[in-house]
Amino acid sequence: MLIAYTVVTVLTIAANAGMAVADFAKAGFVLANSAAVGLRPSSLPLLATAKAAGAAGLALGLLGARAVGVAAAAGLVLFFVGAVVAHVRARVFHNMAFPGAYLALAGATLALGMAR
Repeated sequence: MLIAYTVVTVLTIAANAGMAVADFAKAGFVLANSAAVGLRPSSLPLLATAKAAGAAGLALGLLGARAVGVAAAAGLVLFFVGAVVAHVRARVFHNMAFPGAYLALAGATLALGMAR
C-alpha cells in the first residue's frame, strides 16, 4: 500500500506543480481553457497558488506530516470537483478529461492516504 500511495502521490504532486507553473505563466492553453469556462485571466494566480499549495501539502505528507497530506489531497479533490462543475456549467465538454484526470489523481491520493 505504501508503494501505491507514494507513486500516486508523486504523480499528483508533479501534475499539480506543472499546472501551477503553467497557470502562473499564463500559458496559451491555460488562457484558452479559462476563457472557455468563463474565468477571468486575473483569477489564474489564485488558482495556481491553490494547486501549488496542494502539491506542497502532498509533499509534506510524503515526508511524514500525514494529516497535512490528507488535508492537501482533500483540498485538491474539492478544487477539481469545482473545475469539473465549471466545465459542466459552461458546457465545455471537449476537454473534460483534464480536470477529470486531475480529480481522479487527487481522489486516489486521498483514498490511499487515508488507508495507510
